[in-house]
Amino acid sequence: MNNTPKLSSLIFESPPKAQIILPGKELPSPMPYFGIWNDDAEAFLKTLPREPIFDLIVSSPPYNIGKSYEKRSKLSTYLQWQERIIDELIPRLKNTGSICWQVGNFVDNGHIVPLDIEFAPIFKKHKLQMRNRIIWHFGHGLHSKRRFSGRYETVMWYTKSDDYIFNLDDVRVPAKYPGKKHFKGPKAGQHSGNPLGKNPEDFWPEDVWDIPNVKSNHIEKTEHPCQFPVGLIERLVLATTNAGGLVFDPFAGVASAGVAAAIHECRFIGCELIH
Repeated sequence: MNNTPKLSSLIFESPPKAQIILPGKELPSPMPYFGIWNDDAEAFLKTLPREPIFDLIVSSPPYNIGKSYEKRSKLSTYLQWQERIIDELIPRLKNTGSICWQVGNFVDNGHIVPLDIEFAPIFKKHKLQMRNRIIWHFGHGLHSKRRFSGRYETVMWYTKSDDYIFNLDDVRVPAKYPGKKHFKGPKAGQHSGNPLGKNPEDFWPEDVWDIPNVKSNHIEKTEHPCQFPVGLIERLVLATTNAGGLVFDPFAGVASAGVAAAIHECRFIGCELIH
């Protein structure tokens, strides 16, 4: 018997409810407004129709560096596994949607391999368009003795088409000189900046974001060893979805993406092995 639901059956609860979805059963109908699939992402994706469903796919996949929640393997094997998942994700991304893949470095005996370089051909294969390579800068991490300490990771932002959602006004930050005006030319006396603020600028250029990572006494800290900060995902959710949009994280962890989605009135589905 084929238990794959039709797209029309993926109706969501209203008002919002949260639910853990157990494997081995048909997907609930209606779906919970916030749902965590307690199993592997590949298995979950294969239960879904191969049709556009998600408005935003945002995730920080395991880096294959031997953390407690992953099994370290050869880099080639790891990339093949990630490619299989991305192959399942892309057909389920809406034409107006975005995929934001946050990665760091694969480290092997002191040698680093930037994972965004390794992932780029996989996304290029699907003819996605890169909109930004966002640098996430943070202040804390492991100290290195034989190279400079790493203090940034990368968010690869791709869209499926040129007709994508981008709400710049929702993520503007206050202008440095909000009252600044043109002093000459045809616009003399008029404000020179956008009254709603400027393109996000935490560090210096607009695609470098200075957001603390979740360490030690951070208010969001749980037992998870590599926790994704809600503040980083909030900006992605705000910029690339509208209220009611569906956010998906195939490697949900502590569901930071779900928190960001809930704050900004979006639906959420994530996958995570819950023991």
